[in-house]
Amino acid sequence: MLFPAQRRFIHRNPAGGRPCTGLLARGQIPILILILILFFLPLAGCGGQSKNGPLLISAAANLQPVLTALTPALQEAVGMDVVFNYGSSGRLAQQIEQGAPVDLFLSANEDYVEELLPAGLLDANSITPFASGCLVIWTRDDHLLLESFQDLTRPEIQRIAMPNPDHAPYGAAARQALQATGLWEAVQPKLVFGENVTQSYQFAQAGDVEAAFVSASQVISEKGHWIAAPPGLYPPLEQTAAVAARSLRPNAAQTVVQFLLSPAAQGLLRQFGYLPIHEASS
Repeated sequence: MLFPAQRRFIHRNPAGGRPCTGLLARGQIPILILILILFFLPLAGCGGQSKNGPLLISAAANLQPVLTALTPALQEAVGMDVVFNYGSSGRLAQQIEQGAPVDLFLSANEDYVEELLPAGLLDANSITPFASGCLVIWTRDDHLLLESFQDLTRPEIQRIAMPNPDHAPYGAAARQALQATGLWEAVQPKLVFGENVTQSYQFAQAGDVEAAFVSASQVISEKGHWIAAPPGLYPPLEQTAAVAARSLRPNAAQTVVQFLLSPAAQGLLRQFGYLPIHEASS
């Protein structure tokens, strides 16, 4: 369990569905407070963001497990400390729009990167897909075997966690997959929406739901049972990097992008359930 049991709260389905008790997830700091934290973190004690401060990376929540494993090698490659801000790609894009001093944006799909381009918030020449994500349905219950999407309609599966499809790419992919299989109407009353893919995982990990739509990267080494959604049911979850236009360390940010394309990083991405970019594009 990632957080103490006493820090529980009621999370309500934004579509008006059933409430669910869940663990207090990271990423719930109001945007204004987050911006202030990110702004003052790299200050050198005198009135401005320092080029000597840590590299600030806003990364989609699904990438947290693999980036945690990559951090020591990543920091060695870039030659400085790296600080990650995790959340749904849509929320992170909104924070960048509102002035968060981010050096690099790692989105779970290319859409949110493209949306920031007209305002000049990202360096268009830096946009780089680096892996393709995999949507899965996971249950921590070894006895609750899932073989297909149709199993989500079984009566013993009463609650299903899903990242909010309005701003989380994995949630949008899950909704599209359910619609493609004709199950959206039948499953919708069971859905409990998390803020991002991490919270969706936490709901299932805590036992608050019977199953959850999550990234393969989060559960590939977990106990329980999961099945992958057929890729043809949803648009590619192309993990995409882009350097922020206001970054004071664009070269360091670009070094991170090149590191993610390195054989070592691509190999670890595969271990965490991602399809390496050279295979995803072939």
